[in-house]
Amino acid sequence: MSMQLEGIQAALREQGLDGWLFFDHHARDPLAYRVLNLHPPGIISRRWYYYVPAAGEPRGLVHRIESHHLDELPGTRTAYSSWGEQASGIEKLLGGARRIAMQWSPNCALPLVSLVDGGTIDLIRSLGVEIVSSANLLQYFEARWNQEQLDGHLEAGRLVDSALRDAFGLIGGRLRAKSRVTEWDVAQFLRDRFAAGGLFAEDGPDCAVNANASNPHYEPAADSSVSIEQGDTVLIDLWAKLQRPGSVYYDITWMGYCGAQPPSALQNVFTIVRDARAAAVQLVTTAVAAGAPIHGFEVDDAARQHIRDAGFGEYFIHRTGHSIGEDVHGTGANMDNLETHDDRQIIPWTCFSIEPGIYLPEFGVRSEVNVFVGEKAARVTGAAQDRLVLIGQ
Repeated sequence: MSMQLEGIQAALREQGLDGWLFFDHHARDPLAYRVLNLHPPGIISRRWYYYVPAAGEPRGLVHRIESHHLDELPGTRTAYSSWGEQASGIEKLLGGARRIAMQWSPNCALPLVSLVDGGTIDLIRSLGVEIVSSANLLQYFEARWNQEQLDGHLEAGRLVDSALRDAFGLIGGRLRAKSRVTEWDVAQFLRDRFAAGGLFAEDGPDCAVNANASNPHYEPAADSSVSIEQGDTVLIDLWAKLQRPGSVYYDITWMGYCGAQPPSALQNVFTIVRDARAAAVQLVTTAVAAGAPIHGFEVDDAARQHIRDAGFGEYFIHRTGHSIGEDVHGTGANMDNLETHDDRQIIPWTCFSIEPGIYLPEFGVRSEVNVFVGEKAARVTGAAQDRLVLIGQ
């Protein structure tokens, strides 16, 4: 698949930009290679620049000893060797442009986008050029799914949901048999199920009990994981995608209690988290159905305000959700007004998690669903947990 030149230029004109400057050194910017569909031969030991103007032919600047690195892209090439040639070459490359996009984010608000080093930003600005973040552009060329990816996400979801049900069943069966089962046992069971079902995940899944569930990035280890007992709170967080090129992730978190009657404190916190999740989902679905713009920070606000109103705001310590794509944490809009102020608009054919949580010293609760936004409607793509799983009952 070749670079989407017409699409990039149309997006640049829509956003009132003169062009998009791509830059890399030592393969530090994977986004540039993915957007350009660039696969250069050999190592990247010298700086290259590739400028896509809003109209006209793209232009590249390459070092003479790596002069073929942009050959698969359209447009002209200029070579440099010295730092003086590089500086003059960049100025010529930009051709009088005054406002361009680069992989940069003000104050590094979006770390996954802010990939160009500060010195290069200084160099481009010294030419009298205004740099704006490419974050919104990247959504169009990085975060949007196609129909095949959506279908694969739904298929992966069915397999993951089935594995989750069986994991709770494994815990319940061991408890009834008075046989030991640990967090690690559950995680390994899920990994085995993923492999048997044709699913892939770079890491995880996670199973966390009681206080361990208050660590959002807890990972059970074979030699130190906790046994699961009657009366325990259990959090299972699992994510996977089909083992096919271009597949996208499905990522969920569910809560269970080992027993017939959850303590009132646990039930109360679960209800608050569940309703915060529902408030965020409702905001998205209503806005999309009405054709109204909706931004990532607004979704975070909806979930966070519900938790604050219930008196647990200080215990919700992470963003409400993240973009989902070929990487489980994608490059589209995040549902975030805590860790960052993500003011990117949520656009059609993107997907993200909604996963509010409350993390107390004795236990943590998180409830996670995936939301896919279509042209005229948004929807949760799998089952949404409405009540605690009563494990072993």
